[in-house]
Amino acid sequence: MTPKQRRSRFRPCIDLHEGQVKQIVGGTLSDRNDEELKTNFVATQPPEYFAGKYRDNNLEGGHVIKLGPWNDEAAKRALAEWRDHLQIGGGITADNAKEWLDAGASKIIVTSYLFPGGNFDLERLQTISSLVGKDKLVVDVSCRRRGDKWLVAMNKWQDITTMEVNKENLDILAQYCNEFLIHAADVEGLCQGIDEELVKKLGEWVTIPTTYAGGAKSISDLETVNRLSGGQVDLTYGSSLDIFGGVVSFDELVKASKQ
Repeated sequence: MTPKQRRSRFRPCIDLHEGQVKQIVGGTLSDRNDEELKTNFVATQPPEYFAGKYRDNNLEGGHVIKLGPWNDEAAKRALAEWRDHLQIGGGITADNAKEWLDAGASKIIVTSYLFPGGNFDLERLQTISSLVGKDKLVVDVSCRRRGDKWLVAMNKWQDITTMEVNKENLDILAQYCNEFLIHAADVEGLCQGIDEELVKKLGEWVTIPTTYAGGAKSISDLETVNRLSGGQVDLTYGSSLDIFGGVVSFDELVKASKQ
């Protein structure tokens, strides 16, 4: 019997900004100018409401992202609602990684810590991987397009690093983590379609579980990602979901993901 080919699945998210669940246009986050921030949605429900919803629908592999300060308590409440099933990212370093695992995170997600001054530091990756274990580490290689390349973006996607997202670099990172999270920051929160070329390349390049986020606007995007990546890449929906004020039915998407 031929083994069943893996299919792309829906991965949920909880994005936190100033302690509230929000959906934000990724390219507008800034430390320097709050007026540039474009927010698509601010939830009236607390973060643990969404964590509970994901638990009740058995949606594994979701992530909680802290966008800036004043999010720690909200993040801890979300993690406590479904312990050991949600990943945590945003400001994670070797100094606080274990604290977040103790708070109930299934895995920790790192980006900026690995790029002091915008340059990749392999020693930092090795340190944090040894500290928490490769199986507990997700590397976020969220990126922005520059010409015909994608470069890793850090610090709420404001700062472009010197690392290109390509097979060679992903293979190096994969030696020390067991998952990638990749926000296409240029299309994040716009609901204007995914970066199909990036998804296709990721399908060719990645050797470990990978989740793409950015631009998903309809249920059919899940099948598109499945086709383009050969089922190797999962898809996060944010602003387009009805639970975040969008038009895509959360319940219908859950059904489509489980087929």
